[in-house]
Amino acid sequence: MTQPRVDVAIIGGGVVGAAVARRLARTRLSVTLLEAGPDVGAGTSKANTAILHTGFDTKPGTIEATLVPRGYELLSSYAPAVGIAVEPTGALLVAWNEEQLAALPRIAENAAVVGYERCSSLEAAECYRREPHLGLGALGGLMVPDEHIVCPWTPPLAFATEALANGAAIERSRPVLGAARIGDDWQLDTPAGPLRTGWVVNAAGLRGDAVEAMLGHAGAFRVTPRRGELVVFDKLARPLVRHILLPVPTGRTKGVLVAPTVFGNVLLGPTAEDVQDPADTSSTAAGIAGLLEHGRRILPQLLDEEVTAVYAGLRAATEESDYRLASRPEERTVCLGGIRSTGLTASMALGEWTAERLAEAGIDVAERADAVGVVMPSLGEAAVRPYQDAGRIAADAAYGQIVCHCERVSSGEIRDAYDSPLPPVDLDGLRRRTRVLMGRCQGFYCSAEVTARAGNPAAAGAGP
Repeated sequence: MTQPRVDVAIIGGGVVGAAVARRLARTRLSVTLLEAGPDVGAGTSKANTAILHTGFDTKPGTIEATLVPRGYELLSSYAPAVGIAVEPTGALLVAWNEEQLAALPRIAENAAVVGYERCSSLEAAECYRREPHLGLGALGGLMVPDEHIVCPWTPPLAFATEALANGAAIERSRPVLGAARIGDDWQLDTPAGPLRTGWVVNAAGLRGDAVEAMLGHAGAFRVTPRRGELVVFDKLARPLVRHILLPVPTGRTKGVLVAPTVFGNVLLGPTAEDVQDPADTSSTAAGIAGLLEHGRRILPQLLDEEVTAVYAGLRAATEESDYRLASRPEERTVCLGGIRSTGLTASMALGEWTAERLAEAGIDVAERADAVGVVMPSLGEAAVRPYQDAGRIAADAAYGQIVCHCERVSSGEIRDAYDSPLPPVDLDGLRRRTRVLMGRCQGFYCSAEVTARAGNPAAAGAGP
């Protein structure tokens, strides 16, 4: 049998790998995305603080400081066009002591250096006018008006779906076990058999250093997973906060924030703890207790509200705080390593950066005139949800048949998820496509019915 060959193979189906696949699939190149897990966006990309960053606090002169603002520009335009929920809330950095207050002008100066000039200082009274539920003792603040909250789940799904629509192959549950040069090509070994490719793009996230070693660059960097635990509060907490409430960052972490979500909840977190196991997404009693203490200081009334969920995500931290990017045209490899908390914002810029490196190597990456876009179901509360759309229900009663009452998810949406070009293969994937099971009961009420429909997708749009 002839061994399959493609022009570009992308290793890793997180938001960055999917963004690269989207950009390259719009060219005349043949593209395959290889994801080790059961779904795209199911690792680091699904568990983050869901903020679309302006890049105001990036370090001048870094790659991150260049790509985050560009990614913000690209995703700000792309998101509303394809149905990714995004809301302009703005962010408020709050100073709780004199040292933090003294740092605010330096943060504003940094923002101006990296190209963001809309920060403004606020007196304590103005902070409380804008956020009446702030805890006692705030000394002042810095307003960043263009920060947004965004759905963290739909971007990788949208990118991968668009790549698929433009001819790319999306191979899930297909880890790369080894790599070897075969003439000018690479052979990638997988459980489903080898794949031959002209170029390899390493977007493997937490396994980025291992993939670099396969490609002959052991020791290029070392990934130390950094666990971030987060607490999600019930929708009844949403009136307590109007902006993303940011702490004054340290050299190690941006600290613990309080933020609304596009789903109508309130988020508290994250922690920042280095772990050894790249699969260790467990939550800890100490971590959650620490977050609640921060929450009590920032927004005391928040702790009177019910906790809907607790989760943890892992960031691909390396020895350096900047992204670890490399283009090796003589070897036909590109590395997108060390992409941490700003990866969601920078994802489309990283796709663009990858295309530019291929172009420098003489590869035609011009977008085809017949390249197509996609429209995704919007999961945000600001959109008109199917259960609220009388015309849609009149045309198809399945959109009025509620399966998940906490999140108002209809059987029509579950059916659509299974009928989509990139359907879910498990309940986690269904949750990220519809919001089912993520409400205040965490599936206690609807899990049996949802599981039954998952086992029989053909019946997902059937009667109640």
